[in-house]
Amino acid sequence: MTGPPGRGLLTGKVVVVTAAAGTGIGSAVARRCLDEGARVVLGDRHERRLGEARDGLSGAHPGRVWAIPSDVTDEDSVQRLISGAVSRYGRLDVLVNNAGLGGDRPVTEMSDAEWDLVLDVTLTGTFRCTRAALRQMIAQGGGGAIVNNASVLGWRAQAGQAHYAAAKAGVMAFTRCTALDVAAHGIRVNAVAPSLAAHPFLAKVISEAELEVLAGREAFGRAAQPWEVATVVAFLASEYAAYLTGEVISVSSQHP
Repeated sequence: MTGPPGRGLLTGKVVVVTAAAGTGIGSAVARRCLDEGARVVLGDRHERRLGEARDGLSGAHPGRVWAIPSDVTDEDSVQRLISGAVSRYGRLDVLVNNAGLGGDRPVTEMSDAEWDLVLDVTLTGTFRCTRAALRQMIAQGGGGAIVNNASVLGWRAQAGQAHYAAAKAGVMAFTRCTALDVAAHGIRVNAVAPSLAAHPFLAKVISEAELEVLAGREAFGRAAQPWEVATVVAFLASEYAAYLTGEVISVSSQHP
């Protein structure tokens, strides 16, 4: 299932989604935004998967999908993503910061390089993309929305996740402060905080046994599907959330 039918919530909007290749939340967000009427620019550093995502979505949404290879850890690449989106579609209305990197390593065994990489992709990458998008939105005359992908680990503790949790807590704080920085321009900045969303790449960083334990903590007894997160992202990007800014919405059924 890919979720309920679109209702035109983003008709005419230009949306950029980072880390949009593959089968995870980013891909689901791109699909949901298209279903809601947006024109969507996909960013990802995996060029082959990015091309496959573009081709797969273009068939159902001709003329409304574009892809630009990009790396959120590289400032020039981020600038190319934003300027390329504007060159293609004339403006930028929504940025979804989905790029993030995790891992599973106790602090006592974690190297500086592992810590730095997770923070650079997940937190500093969100900053780089947001800064570029906000400058473009302000230059257009203001208005627009940023939606960041945080995590419930920004609030909750989990062994082996110190670097990822610190980065996601940073995304939450960054969201709240940035919202105040740009409120005068009519730009909204919010975040979603999923608990556990099922996709193939998750198994690369968390064991199957651990995934079963985490799913068992959810009220529904299962992980969320990526589309269930994507619908909340689309809501925050739309005018239905016109008075929401600086908020972090938990997309979770987890109970204590």
